[in-house]
Amino acid sequence: MWRIFKTDSKNIGTNWVAAILIGGLILLPSLYAWFNIAASWNPYGQTDQIPVGVVNEDAGAMVRDKKIDVGKELVETLKDNDDMDWRFVNRDKAMDKVEYGDYYAVIVIPENFSKKLATVISDNPKKASVEYYVNEKINAIAPKITEKGASVIVDNISSNFVSTVNGVIFDMFNDLGLEIEKDLPDIKKFENYIFKMEKDLPRIKQLINESLTDASSAEEIINKAQGMVPKAKQTTNDGLAIINDTTAFLTEAENRLNEIAPKVKADLKKVQNMAESANDYITKIQSADIDFSAGDQLTDQVLQRVNGGIQTIETIEKALNQLKETNNANKSQGEEQQAQQQSDQQINQALQQLAALKAGLQEVKGNITEINSFIGEKKQQVDNRLAELQTKTANVNTKIDAFMKEYTESIEPTILAEVAKAKGTLANAKEMLSGIQETIPEVERILNRTEDNLGKGEDKLGYISSQFPYVNAKVNQLADRIREIQGETDINEIIELLQNDPDAEKSFFSEPVQLNQNKLFPIPNYGSGMTPFYTVLAIWVGALLLISLLATDVKSSELYSVRQVYYGRFLTFLSIGFLQTIIVSLGDIYLIEAYIKQPLWFILFGLLSCLVFMAIVYTLVSVFGDVGKAMAIVFLVLQIAGSGGTYPVVLLPEFFQTINPFLPFTYAIDLMREAVGGIVWERAIHDVTFLSLFGIGGLLIGTFLKASINKKTNVLMKKSKDSGLFH
Repeated sequence: MWRIFKTDSKNIGTNWVAAILIGGLILLPSLYAWFNIAASWNPYGQTDQIPVGVVNEDAGAMVRDKKIDVGKELVETLKDNDDMDWRFVNRDKAMDKVEYGDYYAVIVIPENFSKKLATVISDNPKKASVEYYVNEKINAIAPKITEKGASVIVDNISSNFVSTVNGVIFDMFNDLGLEIEKDLPDIKKFENYIFKMEKDLPRIKQLINESLTDASSAEEIINKAQGMVPKAKQTTNDGLAIINDTTAFLTEAENRLNEIAPKVKADLKKVQNMAESANDYITKIQSADIDFSAGDQLTDQVLQRVNGGIQTIETIEKALNQLKETNNANKSQGEEQQAQQQSDQQINQALQQLAALKAGLQEVKGNITEINSFIGEKKQQVDNRLAELQTKTANVNTKIDAFMKEYTESIEPTILAEVAKAKGTLANAKEMLSGIQETIPEVERILNRTEDNLGKGEDKLGYISSQFPYVNAKVNQLADRIREIQGETDINEIIELLQNDPDAEKSFFSEPVQLNQNKLFPIPNYGSGMTPFYTVLAIWVGALLLISLLATDVKSSELYSVRQVYYGRFLTFLSIGFLQTIIVSLGDIYLIEAYIKQPLWFILFGLLSCLVFMAIVYTLVSVFGDVGKAMAIVFLVLQIAGSGGTYPVVLLPEFFQTINPFLPFTYAIDLMREAVGGIVWERAIHDVTFLSLFGIGGLLIGTFLKASINKKTNVLMKKSKDSGLFH
């Protein structure tokens, strides 16, 4: 075994081609590890190179007369954010870019973003949403990074929004506390008011019932009033018709008076002339020597003249009586009493005077008849009678003069004035009735509206009455609750609770739970965290490179036993593997400068892993030949996916979770992580134990099964070489 190992070492040292190839095999696995560790050193530190489109379509909103535009504020914030390469474009350009692959993702702030956030003060608040588009075919990890960036944006918006809203709320609470403290006397009054209301509720119920009764009565009164409206309309119309008729009658009477006034004056003048003629005639008789034999002729002439005067007086009386009837008709139409009475007095006085004048003429007529009867008597008696007749005719003439003057100066102007006054009064009455007539429709509308409103009010009173038991119960409940609170809680404590620092409360609710991170095994960067995986992977890859280029058999194998060949060549493979491991470990520490808390143990754990991996890979190829190489590669693939080197085992599919405990990588990676983060020896010993079992198992298979299995695999290898395709 040692001879084989020494020979291999000498051949490497004396053959420069072999030395170069071995040197390459020693270095190549390190490059594999170093490049991958460097590439993943800080993948999130370069996210500012990832282009992400941002589309702001937010139209803003109004909150209590204040304009808010969360989308605009977010854009301004992102312009100062270097987490990603934010590209602020419109929707069309953004979607074209993300579909083509120029943008890894697009974040769209919709038009109603601020509007929905503003619903927080409404009874039905709605959540705002942000649209997120990602092109996952570009890269497997980039979508996760951009998604995280979008989530951070949403979290920041939510945090700032919650902080702002809570700040406003606690400002209000603080103001409310101050206001409550200020209005504490009013609160006490309110409590007393509730208690008083509780006490007055029975009286309120009584008043509601009385109001309902009064409303019903008022409705009946309005219905009666509405029933009287047509009658009022008819009465008003009739009154207007009567006034119009009366006015027309007065106008006609005035016209008639104006027509008969000249005739009355002419008739009075005629009577006066007759009286004068009679007087003159009597005077002539007195002065003349009367021939009594012609007495009959003379008396006939006098009697004719006296009858003419009496007829004229009767004509005047008839005209005055017609005027009196006209005044009486006006009086029946409701004209002013005093004016009518004055007019009647004037007419009556004129009638009395005419009656006296008429009586005088009739007396003259009687005397003339008497003269005719006694003409044969003594002449002295005739003279006496003529003297008396002359006196009476003179009196009649004087009375006619007085009546003519009174009629012209007093009776006619007074009657015309009273008629004009009556017409004015009728005009005023007509104006008043016209106003009443115009008002009646409005009164009717008011009555209808009042009836409607009264009906509604009655309905409301009925509703209030029906709801009164509920209100009564609630007021009593509120009063009981106030008494209960008074017994349990001090309002001053509530005021003190409300009067907290709004800024402090705002800060608290923006981040109610603060994460105090305590790293038990701090690893400063992602590359250092991935160093165990890539280092273990490099060690396995190094073993694969060796079995791909170096032979597991030796020349002159007939000089050595199978076990000697197995262990002799294993030492050569293991020595090269150790060099690979040392170089990759030291490169991790000093070249890549990965964070490794226990560098020495990191190297030692790497050497142990190399020993186990080499025992497995070498044994597979030494025992199974080319089939073993394929087995080693398959084993590598399974271990990359199922060892938990990149993702936690619990996140892996069930198959890989099942095979995880049976993979050497599982324990090798955990052991190297102990050295990187800080060793927990209980766990390290656990990993060393299971890892050693894999190595021992590989060596036992090579020790006891190589000879028997090689007999069968040699036939297969000979066949494969005969094909000319395999070496």
